[in-house]
Amino acid sequence: MDALAGLLDGPRARGAFLLRMVMEPPWSVHIDDEAPLCLMCVTQGESWIAPASGEPVLLRPGDVAIARGPEPYTVSHAPGAEPQARIGPGGTCHTLQGEPLAQAMRLGVRTWGNAPDGSTSMLIGTYQMKGEVSGRLLDALPPLLHLSAEVWNHPLTTVLDEEIARDDPGQSVVLDRVLDLLLIAVLRTWFSRPDAEAPAWYRAMGDPVVGQALRLIQDGPARPWTVATLAAECGVSRAALARRFNDLVGEPPMAYLTGWRLALAADLLRESDATVEAVARKVGYSGSFALSAAFKRVRGISPQEHRTGGALPERQQSSP
Repeated sequence: MDALAGLLDGPRARGAFLLRMVMEPPWSVHIDDEAPLCLMCVTQGESWIAPASGEPVLLRPGDVAIARGPEPYTVSHAPGAEPQARIGPGGTCHTLQGEPLAQAMRLGVRTWGNAPDGSTSMLIGTYQMKGEVSGRLLDALPPLLHLSAEVWNHPLTTVLDEEIARDDPGQSVVLDRVLDLLLIAVLRTWFSRPDAEAPAWYRAMGDPVVGQALRLIQDGPARPWTVATLAAECGVSRAALARRFNDLVGEPPMAYLTGWRLALAADLLRESDATVEAVARKVGYSGSFALSAAFKRVRGISPQEHRTGGALPERQQSSP
């Protein structure tokens, strides 16, 4: 597994919140849904995205942006425009006074806005659960990521534009996968920039010793790794690997291994019906008790609480 694959192996939308937003100025929407990540593509007109902290960013046709939650942000026709609507957790939509807007602004299947022929059109895809995007990936992203049309041009944007308003059987699954692929394509372009600020462990993949150790951990999390066995596989002493790994990655090898195993376990608990015991053995723990102890210590909840606490709320795909 290469460094980029290790970073991007994780986006797994499940019933993602997707829509086409069509607006005519003046307009402004405040997003406070606490979602971990939202991808936005402008297909017509212009819009401004203003994060809670930071300068507003202008999006033109063909531009794409990713907002990293849970911090709120505002999307509008102009910087500083007074919000007319608020998107809350679960995709709920109200005025700032709490009056519902979902039906009033519904324009069709997964299409929403204040004018059917508005001059601005955006495609929006939101991951609503933390488990759908790995923590390591979220930690590697800025609060607001922006790629202009000059550096970003991918046919998947057109595919999403064509698919988003269709209402065929199984359409939500199709849209989930298109969103995953589009997100990965955007991030691949982002991290390939000359001035990209990748996380320390990502940069460490280029080191001949630490990079090999990281790949061994990522490719074989169930193996009974110790610093000594990793060092032997990498052809260096235990002390040399421990020192070099900590310097480049920012944490000891076993701490990284624990984080990787728990991230894999978290995904397996959400994505499958496997028992905690089966998940534990698949990611390198001796059994459910050992996994539960590590999960509770690092994440603050039990594996079962993580699994049951991630149920997607009932919601309509056609409107926020």
